[in-house]
Amino acid sequence: MEANTRSTGRLPAAFLTPGSSSFMDFLGEHQPELLPGNRQLPPVQGVIEAPHGTTIVAVTFPGGVVLAGDRRATMGNVIAQRDIEKVFPADEYSAVGIAGTAGLAVEMVKLFQLELEHFEKVEGAQLSLEGKANRLSTMIRSNLGMAMQGLAVVPLFAGYDLDRGDGRIFSYDVTGGRSEEQGYAATGSGSIFARGAMKKLFRKDLTEAEATTLVVQALYDAADDDSATGGPDVARRIYPIITVITEDGFRRLTEDECSELARAVLERRLEQPDGPRAALL
Repeated sequence: MEANTRSTGRLPAAFLTPGSSSFMDFLGEHQPELLPGNRQLPPVQGVIEAPHGTTIVAVTFPGGVVLAGDRRATMGNVIAQRDIEKVFPADEYSAVGIAGTAGLAVEMVKLFQLELEHFEKVEGAQLSLEGKANRLSTMIRSNLGMAMQGLAVVPLFAGYDLDRGDGRIFSYDVTGGRSEEQGYAATGSGSIFARGAMKKLFRKDLTEAEATTLVVQALYDAADDDSATGGPDVARRIYPIITVITEDGFRRLTEDECSELARAVLERRLEQPDGPRAALL
């Protein structure tokens, strides 16, 4: 296929033949060995050591949703990378944050982006947010074999639902099981601590600015108790990745915006090391 393309300068017939709107189906028919779930791992004994990414958090606010992640990747008890990116746009109105085996997770995100782009080109319309969440569930399920060998990928998916006019969050397990979360969600090794922080600070009437501050508070609490989660690193200017999705589409906060949010949280933590308390009724 590749040699023919180079010699003639034309795309192979497979690319010009009408077919499924699913890029995964197309790849599975013409080059199935490229699908992550079809790869054969060499026999190994014990746990496979590979960089893992954590922690991802998301919170909704009226008119949108915030998806954010810390920047640390670990390999066992070693910090493998301090500035890894774990939050990516899926398309114009959705984003995905990755937790689990970093290399496979990034590859899955790229395949998911192609899946949504392929559907839009073939059908001439975007998938519904529910449809996008289902497609991601199928991709995670196809990775089950590797997950059982310790190479799991557990993303968090968030987006703006054009039909409902609001932000929505979907969480997954390693088998591809999908759940819609109400208000807030977290995944990764620090998720239990991040969820606790969001539980006490979340309100249904949060503004966008309050929602972005809340996710930084949650990631700070996660880093405070989970060694695999990295907090804001002022010395190296490494701050969480924070994205906002509204009816205007996907937007990633600039480094200056993230720096300002992180520094404001750090200054307040000097007075309250354990963070703000929920308001008493």
